[in-house]
Amino acid sequence: MTYDYDALYQQQKDALGAPFREFVAFFEDLPDTSANVLDIGCGQGRDALFIARRGHQVTAVDLSPAGIADINKVALSEDLPITGVVADIADYTPNAPHDILLIDRTLHMLDEAPRLAVLAALIQKVTPGGWTLIADEKSNLPGFRQVFADDAAEWTTHKDTKGFLFMQRG
Repeated sequence: MTYDYDALYQQQKDALGAPFREFVAFFEDLPDTSANVLDIGCGQGRDALFIARRGHQVTAVDLSPAGIADINKVALSEDLPITGVVADIADYTPNAPHDILLIDRTLHMLDEAPRLAVLAALIQKVTPGGWTLIADEKSNLPGFRQVFADDAAEWTTHKDTKGFLFMQRG
């Protein structure tokens, strides 16, 4: 981790602000209220908390123990279906398939080869018909597109603009 997010999270509640409107709109339009969501690089839970409050099951993964402690505290107090996991995304392997993989401004923290390898591994755990939702640096999107193009599964692009890439698995 190049920036000490753990220290930031210890000092500031909701340090990264509200969820991006693109993610909010996606989940507001999602008809299924029981999706199994994997939030990679969840921080303090800005996306995971919003998603769980909408009735979805969330596995929230982050390297920061302080971030996971924050999300677990809120999840417990609100009885939200969130499982917080402290893990390095470069080594993390989901133990079950997920309907939605959300990666919000996290992959850019890795060098290119591990960034693409992590994405390639994670999309293997997206269920058929499921989604991968990415917010990242615009300059990283061509590499992400290539990961989806190289995958054995068929992926359809639903959003590819302004640093957002939303893909649905066939």
